[in-house]
Amino acid sequence: MKQQIRNIVIFGDSYSTFAGYVPEGYAVYYSTEEKPETDVRRVEETWWHALCTKRGWNLVQNNSWSGSTLCYSGYDGDCSETSSFICRMERLAKEGFFEKNGIDTVFVFGCTNDSWSNAPLGEIKLSDHTRDDLFSVCPAVGYFVGRLRELLPNGNVIFVMNTALKPEIDEAIKAACEHNDASYIELVRINKECGHPTVLGMSQIREQIEAFLDA
Repeated sequence: MKQQIRNIVIFGDSYSTFAGYVPEGYAVYYSTEEKPETDVRRVEETWWHALCTKRGWNLVQNNSWSGSTLCYSGYDGDCSETSSFICRMERLAKEGFFEKNGIDTVFVFGCTNDSWSNAPLGEIKLSDHTRDDLFSVCPAVGYFVGRLRELLPNGNVIFVMNTALKPEIDEAIKAACEHNDASYIELVRINKECGHPTVLGMSQIREQIEAFLDA
């Protein structure tokens, strides 16, 4: 790691949500309500809450939106000004969020919906992006990770890669992280129901992140 982890922000999708713990108006998947497709009922059971509690980190914001894509192409079309990871990151950057809060670490847990929604893949692109590039997953990943590195030149940028992403997306994430001196964690064998981590799956995610950090 570049430096000690203290103040973090998470950019995520449904895997990282819990009702009452993401910004107002953001869609959530996990909550205290009983659902047949998940046994996660308590925020303490989520990978991120358990990790931050165990490590003593200050989670400044969990910027996670259920169903969101990293790129500008979502399930319902153009999400460039609403739920996309890029839009949400740029909104915080414009507000001076990273500097005001002394953010030293960003966890990115995304691209699951980019894969599931069949968003355009495009080609890996690591610089000189146009707005049109950001509607395709592979160049959008290059832009997103590069922009985070600009915002945190001496901080930690850690991309958590879900299992079963399209191989082109896996390659784009790895290329973007390697180009921008960021880290990536390839998850394996995560217990899920209806595509989402169970309590056991959440624990497996946390354990694999910790193993990476402690390696």
